[in-house]
Amino acid sequence: MSPNADGGDLADRIRNARVYDVAIKSPLEKAAALSRRLSCDVFLKREDLQPVFSFKLRGAYNKMALLSAAQRATGVIAASAGNHAQGVALAARKLGCHALIVMPVTTPEIKVSAVERHGADVVLHGDSYDDAYHHARGLADKSGATFVHPYDDLDVIAGQGTVGKEILDETPGELHAIFVPVGGGGLAAGVAAYVKAVRPEVKVIGVQPVDSDAMRRSIEAGKPVALEHAGGFADGVAVKRVGEHSFRLCREFLDEIVTVSLDDICAAIKDVFEDTRSILEPAGALSVAGLKAWTEQTGRSGDRLVAVTSGANVNFERLRFVAERAEVGERREAILAVTIPETPGSFRSFCRLLGPRNVTEFNYRYSDPKVAHVFVSLRVSGLDEAEAVVNALREAGLEAIDLTDNEIAKLHVRHLVGGRAMGLPDERLFRFEFPERPGALLRFLDQMNAGWNITLFHYRNLGADYGSVLAGIQVPPSTRAAFTALLADIGYDHADETHNPAAALFLS
Repeated sequence: MSPNADGGDLADRIRNARVYDVAIKSPLEKAAALSRRLSCDVFLKREDLQPVFSFKLRGAYNKMALLSAAQRATGVIAASAGNHAQGVALAARKLGCHALIVMPVTTPEIKVSAVERHGADVVLHGDSYDDAYHHARGLADKSGATFVHPYDDLDVIAGQGTVGKEILDETPGELHAIFVPVGGGGLAAGVAAYVKAVRPEVKVIGVQPVDSDAMRRSIEAGKPVALEHAGGFADGVAVKRVGEHSFRLCREFLDEIVTVSLDDICAAIKDVFEDTRSILEPAGALSVAGLKAWTEQTGRSGDRLVAVTSGANVNFERLRFVAERAEVGERREAILAVTIPETPGSFRSFCRLLGPRNVTEFNYRYSDPKVAHVFVSLRVSGLDEAEAVVNALREAGLEAIDLTDNEIAKLHVRHLVGGRAMGLPDERLFRFEFPERPGALLRFLDQMNAGWNITLFHYRNLGADYGSVLAGIQVPPSTRAAFTALLADIGYDHADETHNPAAALFLS
């Protein structure tokens, strides 16, 4: 590790970081309802209350405040899909320098407008952050402007680390653990380095989505590794490759990394809303989801725990999806596929087996003279009750499958029950992620020749910069190699779901 990156030196840089010209010392608030449920003292470090509704302006301003007058006169360039862009734009306005932000074409208009309101120029380029990043780097090299990295810069990391300093300043007594969201690793690196330099007994635990866990995999591998795909729901931490500086610091100073599901994140958004009446973005609620998972896994109680609520820049359209999935994330809803006899009275018998439980969804359509496949969701008190329901159904002679953790079932199949088609040879099911930009669907369809018939198509937008698509496509054996090449050429993230049990029961 370089001498400029050790914890002690970084702690001094954090103490001297210039952030309070633009940032507030965010409050540390007790989450009363969550504390009661978890039997711990849970506090939220409210970075969602910053002027740009995110911690990102801390690092951006500290970096830019340390530039020379000549560097500021040349201007700055950054790449971002949201929060970092707003932080750089606000810092540039405060410091009187020009800022150019490269954002993906898929960035929602609300985020582009927020950056422009702070006086920065915006260039839209590419479908992803990686596309925008490489373009921004090229523009910086040509113009001589300073590139402000969102996480892999020690001055940025020092600015973010002031979050950790404030937590310790506000918690002079007993403190057991701090939970920090991890994307590229800048916030986690700064917080962990400072905490371990000042109060090494306090655990610092990183939290990542299961489908965007680049830091966890990198630490396990002993070097930064690149993900082939980073899930986009928690877009603030959807990073395929972590930074070199942030990796070294996280590897040394983080105690562990917890991973959580999309449903866990939605449940955490609801938890924070119930305690504060504030709505976090998915990445902003990540640490709360991790705190809940950690207490459940360890069985700890009575601890004083802090979660950094890192941002609140959420698209309003996304809230529909969050509400839909929060109950599953709380383990209060079970989703089942049950096969019952296609005979009079069987439906009533099935409902009797469910007992007095509240059925929240029931999907069925006649498709076979002997058996009926029923898609049902119901309220439960937890995993144990869901398991008990499945066992009771099986003991009654019914085939029952728990689909609560089946993403295809929750995202697509529940909306397609009754759409079964017969006599479709060589049909395969694929899940795609389409960028939310004009022409994305047409580009896909234009490359399908007459030999590949689309037999099913279901699209859902998650209120993000991408949409999820489930497509059925007839692929004759003689064309499989060409079809595989087509998928690689199109470049959309995809997965083969042909043998997914939910799809097999209700669609095939």
